[in-house]
Amino acid sequence: MSTLTALARAEAVAAGRAQRITTVRHLHLGTRPLVVIPLSMAGEANAPLAALVGTDPADPRLLFVPQPRNRDQRFGFAAELAGIVLPYLTSFRGVAEAVAVNRGKEVRHRYVDAPQVVVPNSAGIQFVRLFGRSTRFRRTDGDYPVHPAVPELGRWLTFLADRAEHPGSCLLLGLTEALTMHWATGQSPLEDAHLAALLGWIDPPPGLTGAEAAALAEDPVSWPPAGPLTDPTFDNEILAPAIAGYEEAAGDPARQARAADVLAEALRSQLEPTWRLMWQGLGLLRALPAGGRVEQRWAEDRDAFTNFILYLEEVGFPQPRRDGAVTAASRLHRLERALQSYAVQRAYDDPLVMADHRLTGEAFVGTVVLADPNRIDDSGKRRVLRPRIMLRTADPVQIIPGTAVFSPDRPQQKARVVFVNPASDGSEGTELVLELTGGLGRALTPAPGSVPEVGDRLCYTTLSDAFMPPGEFPDREQTPWTHGGPPTAYEEPVEPTADDAREEWA
Repeated sequence: MSTLTALARAEAVAAGRAQRITTVRHLHLGTRPLVVIPLSMAGEANAPLAALVGTDPADPRLLFVPQPRNRDQRFGFAAELAGIVLPYLTSFRGVAEAVAVNRGKEVRHRYVDAPQVVVPNSAGIQFVRLFGRSTRFRRTDGDYPVHPAVPELGRWLTFLADRAEHPGSCLLLGLTEALTMHWATGQSPLEDAHLAALLGWIDPPPGLTGAEAAALAEDPVSWPPAGPLTDPTFDNEILAPAIAGYEEAAGDPARQARAADVLAEALRSQLEPTWRLMWQGLGLLRALPAGGRVEQRWAEDRDAFTNFILYLEEVGFPQPRRDGAVTAASRLHRLERALQSYAVQRAYDDPLVMADHRLTGEAFVGTVVLADPNRIDDSGKRRVLRPRIMLRTADPVQIIPGTAVFSPDRPQQKARVVFVNPASDGSEGTELVLELTGGLGRALTPAPGSVPEVGDRLCYTTLSDAFMPPGEFPDREQTPWTHGGPPTAYEEPVEPTADDAREEWA
């Protein structure tokens, strides 16, 4: 937790309402998100119990498994879910746009929009991951076949769960994490995982403080858990008798249908309060203005969506249970690069996020007190324009001379710190002299507006959103067998025998 977030939590307690910790929304919100609220059977490994699914707040669809321990019913539930999710996913394949790559030498295509699946919390994302793993390897023929849509659904769920690990991705969102990224409440981060309590702090009902609304939200009767686990009291007093009633009615279709209706109403009572909260939370997020670089990250999501469709069409195999050593290292490297880039982009888009970096000395905001826009550097082989400016700042500065710094207001311009000195007039603060390069024009005279003027207030930081080259990893053939590569071949004419596996102690 950052210093400013801790301060915002204290202010939330004093004000009785959650406090904004961003000035913009750092997530893309689709015009037609698919909300999925899953429930799983307690004590069973990822056994689906029910789900409330839909794109219309007024028209959710309830899916449920009368007996989660029944394998056929579980995969029947998966087939029903696939009947909703797969048409939604493929509905975004209509229109594609041309994208220039390789400096305009080549053109590729990607879809102009992509799906967005929203679940209540990070546990919902984990449910999607495990449910995808349990369905993507299923056979559609032979012993115990499943509906052909089931393994296809598993591949898509695995793709969405894997993409959710990518920093800044919005194809699969956990709502509690999306809300806590933008608001700080007066309760602990663990309590923020409770969707009803979290929204109680952010948008309390009239006449209540956030703390009072959150306390009321702790009643599991009025506000059941947002899943995928259910309330133990509900399990013991309502769910278990309803499932037992369904099983006892076996052999009597009319009685069993009535028992299924009772079970459906019980599950609906657990899911509908969360359904209303999901759309309330999405409405709060949608009311925030989007950050300047949100669309850039959404374009990357659209690239991933397009590439996965091509993979399904050309290869179609399910994703492996676990990555090989080279694949895992490459994926980790991509995630680390994406995390660094995401942190920089959020700071560039949002002064409140940048304020955290100002406290650590990685950034500062200062006023230009001197400017030499026409300075020429003739120390090299040719004369070049190198303007210098002096800024005065009251922020703590942990930057040494020679460091490259960048301004979010002037992303195409780079500056180098020349001097860092205490304020010359004896007042508190620091004076920095910066030498500017880039974004000045092509002549020895700077273009109008390219050099900051005296009185301008600017932010500079060591954070850079410049291109980072990808890492280099060996091919599988060049990887040692200890890390997933091919085993060492026997040298001719030696052939493997049973004695090769014999140990001295055997």
